[in-house]
Amino acid sequence: MARLMLCCVAICFLAFFGNISTAAVGQFEGQCDVGDACDIGIPGSASFDAAKNEYKITASGYNMWFNRDAFYFLYNRLEGDLVMVADINFVGKGKVAHRKAGWIVRQTLDKDSPFIGAIVHGDGLIALQWRTVKGGEMSDDLEILRTVKGFATIMLERHADTYTLSIAPDGKTFQIVGSVTMKLTDPVYAGLVVCSHDVNTAETAVFTNVKLEKQGVVNMKERVLESTLETISVENGERKTIYCARQHFEAPNWTPDGKTLVFNSNGLIYTMPAEGGKPQLLDTGEAKKCNNDHGLSPDGKFIAVSSQHTPDSKSRIYVLPITGGQARLVTPNAPSYWHGWSPDGKTLAYCAGRNNDFDICIIPVNGGEETRLTTTPGLDDGPEYSPDGKYIFFNSDRTGLMKIWKMNADGSDQQQVTSDKDYADWFAHPSPDGKWLVFVSYDKSVKGHPANKDVVLRIMPFGGGKPKVLANLFGGQGTMNVPSWSPDSKRVAFVSYQLLPPK
Repeated sequence: MARLMLCCVAICFLAFFGNISTAAVGQFEGQCDVGDACDIGIPGSASFDAAKNEYKITASGYNMWFNRDAFYFLYNRLEGDLVMVADINFVGKGKVAHRKAGWIVRQTLDKDSPFIGAIVHGDGLIALQWRTVKGGEMSDDLEILRTVKGFATIMLERHADTYTLSIAPDGKTFQIVGSVTMKLTDPVYAGLVVCSHDVNTAETAVFTNVKLEKQGVVNMKERVLESTLETISVENGERKTIYCARQHFEAPNWTPDGKTLVFNSNGLIYTMPAEGGKPQLLDTGEAKKCNNDHGLSPDGKFIAVSSQHTPDSKSRIYVLPITGGQARLVTPNAPSYWHGWSPDGKTLAYCAGRNNDFDICIIPVNGGEETRLTTTPGLDDGPEYSPDGKYIFFNSDRTGLMKIWKMNADGSDQQQVTSDKDYADWFAHPSPDGKWLVFVSYDKSVKGHPANKDVVLRIMPFGGGKPKVLANLFGGQGTMNVPSWSPDSKRVAFVSYQLLPPK
């Protein structure tokens, strides 16, 4: 038996190294089957039609999953930032729904190499898939992605260590699907792949309009921040780009009529149509150092802003008409960061730095004495009322790891809502229909809520339950600090970020 196993290993080894070709195919310098012979029953092949700019790859392969892969690969060895675009179609109905085709960036040609890929599946799923360490288990975002019928243009971008997948169902307008950060050392192998998901079956995929843009090695100090205002469907995870610019902006609110989005940038407040358009500056009077803690009154007539324009540069809360005008001071004490407006429009909830601690306070919107609702040492932040006004949700690190909590509107009966140990959870936003909570989660190792980190948007039933990942993105501070539900509770607005090469 031992001799038979050794022979099988030897055959697998020979198959891997025996099917490498240095023959160029179109713009790709190399091609090969990746994986053991035991996992590749039919050797793969590739061809290029220059007149159509069309690549055709036929391959078998058990899968690209678990701790090893088997597929056919057209590749270049490259360094630096990359942008890879292609239209991808499978030939025929196919045997296995999860046959795969797409772009990947891979550390080596080993079967268990770290890699990340933008993968189109035979049943229409499009996903980021990645393995962070050699021989490690695969990860993906299949749980959150939608189905695209038949045709899709996909784009995989590599900027520093961040990889972003976007798709264009119409072949023109790209929408971000997800982002993941992982370290791959230059040079990397980048190119097109096909895997049949069946050792003894060969499947064919056609790649057209193939573009592989090499943007070169870019120093981090030279990179430019790009902000993207997006909305996401809580039903199917479909993301829609509303506005994108090479400038820093944050924290979208949705007006109660559903027609307008509000966000802050460089200390100012802007409004724009919810379906997209040009941002318009909102006159906020003297409050011209607004941070990302702002939001609308329940009737949509007023906006609360947190501004640091006074000589001491400490944040205080002001209220002004949503049409613009002079900002009226509500919280003389500082720092104060707005986060919630009671459903009856009479009370503001906020994070307050008092006596070397940060707690949740409330104050009448027309001014008066503030009431402190939390007293536990540590950071309590992000208070927001439930739609019926009975509860206030907030995040607290009182048990060590930042988690979502809730309490009665008078501060009594404080209870922990999220408890899983892998994430640090920030800024819970109840949906207007009272069915859901959506919030931002960092990896548990991240301290505070910094910018430019991998985060996930997570959603859970209002009454409790297991949170579900709604989106993977590069963001953090400014992504979704404040109420951002659409009034019909179908979509959530947020901001994602990229660090791009200078134009």
